Order: sequence, then C-alpha cells, then structure tokens
Amino acid sequence: MKTLKALVAMCGLLIAANASAQSAVSEEFQKFRSIMEEDNPAELFEAIGEEYWYTKAGPRNASLEACDLGLGPGVIKGAYAQMPRYFADVDQIMDAETRIVHCMETLQGFSHEEVTKQPFSNDKGTPNHVSVLTYVASQSKGMPIALPQSHPKEREAYAVGKEMFNYRAGPYDFSCATCHGTEGKRIRMQDLPNLTTRDGAAKSVLGWPGYRITGGRMLTLQWRMNDCFRQQRFPQPKYVSEAVSVLLTYMGVTANGTMYTGPGIKR
Repeated sequence: MKTLKALVAMCGLLIAANASAQSAVSEEFQKFRSIMEEDNPAELFEAIGEEYWYTKAGPRNASLEACDLGLGPGVIKGAYAQMPRYFADVDQIMDAETRIVHCMETLQGFSHEEVTKQPFSNDKGTPNHVSVLTYVASQSKGMPIALPQSHPKEREAYAVGKEMFNYRAGPYDFSCATCHGTEGKRIRMQDLPNLTTRDGAAKSVLGWPGYRITGGRMLTLQWRMNDCFRQQRFPQPKYVSEAVSVLLTYMGVTANGTMYTGPGIKR
C-alpha cells in the first residue's frame, strides 16, 4: 500500500511539474508576442488595404469609399468594433469580412465568384479583401467592442450563435464548447480561452485579423472559424456564410465592453 501511495504521489508531482513547465512556456510566448506586436507585419497589410480602399477598381471602376460598414457610407473609424451587425439593405447580419466582400460586389461590380475564388491568404498571396479588412480593423484599435443588440435580428443572431457554439455533432461528438466552454483547457502548448466569459471571448476576437508567424500570412476570423470546424471534423462553412456571422455575433457580444487591440500577431 505504501508503494502504491508513493507512485500516486509521484505521478501527481510529475503532472504538476509538467503543467508548471507548460505554463512557463506559454508565458514566455506571450512576452515574445508582445515584443513582436511592436513591429507587427500586419501594418504592411493595413497600408495595402488602405491604398485599395481609395483606388478605383473592378468592372465599375469604383473605389470602396462609399462602402457602408454600419456607421454610414465611408465611415471606417470604429466600424470593425461594432460588427457583426444588422444591415437593412440586405436584411441580414454581416460581419466585417462579409460586408467588405459585399461592397466589392455591389460597388465595384465584381462577381461573388471573382471576389471569393481565393477566400484566404495562401502561397499565392493575400487577397485584396483580406488587406482591406486589416485596414478597416486597424481603424478600431483602442476602441471598445460594442456589438449592437437593438435590432431583433441581432438578438436572434446572438441566440442562434450561442446554440451553434454548444451544438455537439461530428465523428468526435464535439462542440465549440467542448474546448472553449470551461476554464483551464489546453491543446499542446496553447491555452484555450473560455469563450463563455467576457475575458475569454475577448481573447478570441481582439487579435483578429492576425499575422501568423507560422507561414507568414495575414489571416482573418472567417479563416479561424473554418479552422475550428476542420479540427472538429465538421464540414467547413461556405466562405462568408451567415452561419459564421452569427457565431461571431455570439462571441463578439460576449466580449462587449473590452478594448479592441488588433490587428494582432499569432503563433
């Protein structure tokens, strides 16, 4: 019995030591990320996106200056921190990425297929809409997250997004909440925030869009959501689908009141 108790105690010490080591590595990476954010490569994409915003392009030879991001045509300051939100002209909820794609189609005359043929950054390069999103997001830096919930469809999006977050399915019987519904979880060296709390939800939205050091690419929240679906072995949502917008609504509203600090930098 004494031998068994000793083994149990030793296992406990090893687990505690491993957890402590992982926590130390995580803290060191946070320090590294803070240093990198002082010279974040995302600024390059902000500059490219700003130039594109004011450049005439597409079949209609138009710029995006008349794009309404929810605060009036051409108003960018603070818009990202208040999206997803309801847009009466399309009678639906749109996140910032979806709205920018919509503006490229309606103002510049691109077809949906043309704009979305390369939805995310890859070895071929960074799509214009990703650079524009990075520029738009940068204009909300230092402002509080303030997703509106005044319209019935905004409240409905929050409720549907919450249900999606907790919906279990797929070969692993996973939901978003399986990894992000409680405190203290981790995948490899990555701490998993509890997205059901304000501080946890803030960690999931404040640093996006983000420059990912691995691969050197500018990535967006739409990409991040698709990657979560992939990791759950779910079918990935169609690009700029309303399903992702409502999921982002749930996360964003939960984070309301926290300060937006992106565009960020990722591991």
